[in-house]
Amino acid sequence: MENLEQAYQESLDFIYSFIDFSMKRHLDDSHRFFKLDRMRQMMSLLGNPQEKFLSIHVAGTKGKGSTASLCASSLRAAGYKVGLYTSPHLQEFTERIRINGEQIERQALVSLVARIRPLTALVPEITTFELMTTLAFLHFYESKVNIAVVEVGLGGRLDATNIITPLVSVITPISYDHTAILGNTLTEIAFEKGGIIKAGVPVVISPQNPEAEQELARIAAERGSPLTRVEQEYRLSILSHSLRGQELAFAAQTGDPACARSLACPELNLHLPLLGAHQAQNARTALGALDQVRARGLALSRMDIQKGFGQVEWPARFEILRENPPVVIDSAHNGDSMNCLRQSLDDYFPGQKFLLVFGASADKELDAMLTAILPRVERVITTQSTHPRAAGPIHLMEIIRPYGLPVEARSPAEDAMAHALSLAGTDCGIIVAGSIFIAAAARDIWHSSQS
Repeated sequence: MENLEQAYQESLDFIYSFIDFSMKRHLDDSHRFFKLDRMRQMMSLLGNPQEKFLSIHVAGTKGKGSTASLCASSLRAAGYKVGLYTSPHLQEFTERIRINGEQIERQALVSLVARIRPLTALVPEITTFELMTTLAFLHFYESKVNIAVVEVGLGGRLDATNIITPLVSVITPISYDHTAILGNTLTEIAFEKGGIIKAGVPVVISPQNPEAEQELARIAAERGSPLTRVEQEYRLSILSHSLRGQELAFAAQTGDPACARSLACPELNLHLPLLGAHQAQNARTALGALDQVRARGLALSRMDIQKGFGQVEWPARFEILRENPPVVIDSAHNGDSMNCLRQSLDDYFPGQKFLLVFGASADKELDAMLTAILPRVERVITTQSTHPRAAGPIHLMEIIRPYGLPVEARSPAEDAMAHALSLAGTDCGIIVAGSIFIAAAARDIWHSSQS
């Protein structure tokens, strides 16, 4: 067991020894690295495993992980062997590569790394994320998955995952993020995200800002890709919501001749354990993707969707660690996702006072996040995760001071959480947000303290 642990850590060290943009604060020199040549070369050396299983490809700024998880859960409920590739991970690297909900075993990861290690010398300047994606595709092929749901890492057009030809491409809401790489306008960002659209392959899009939608529609038309706008195709009703989840109803628009072929015809009622109106929107997008997969030959029933959506797990997204007084962690890391968080707080905890534990990456546009969430909180504790991109808590504190709220810096995150609990007392709730890394750290600290 000790030898396996050592081999596993050595394998991770090898993966992370390459160019890793997720660890960089500044990406000014990155553009020359973003291309698909290296992935194509590596896949060719391995016999192109990515061509030997079916797939769904999911891009977007927010909601792509939830949407991917909903698709994977439903396909699994239908009896398929389903791969799921997502990033980043919350606590353990193996979370990124799953089959039927189970993380890749450490021994399997060690064996795969040993096999690709000599090949890396043949692919100059290969990156960490390209190696991760190689491992996922090879594992899915050799495990004989029926279908894999693949989440884009960054952007889409030049992302390492964009060497697959999926049954359907999915693009969740697009907003401003990674502007140094993807562009400063929504049209430019949509161009990069829309790069996953393949000639003739159906594309399903979430409700979008008009500027982004126009660009996605242009790309789809140019490539002859049938376009489904889910807000036009499916009526969504949130029947009720509580801390146990949401009761939803979807109905295919009756004027559409394809209505009778939709999983939402007649109206489909289901339970969704993920909280927040934005998650209901993600569910609608996933339904649209699954309808397209079904149209292309995979057997899926209404019961499969109900079971799959009802069993989905996607932690650290408006996750309630304690109900009274509430402790909520969320991975909101840009202005739009912070607006969703604020709306969810109003929906689920109206009138509740909150203290915010805030940590963020240094490369994020903080003003949009703070403008969205600070009106909903009484005070702030800034902190940081151990991630190299994390901004210092004192720097964050100085940025927040002009907003006029009480704010103090505490580090490490364990100290920030303990201090928040002591300040909040019995009547004030706690929100932890600002980055997926601070959400993961808080989640780990909380569960460790409860065990």
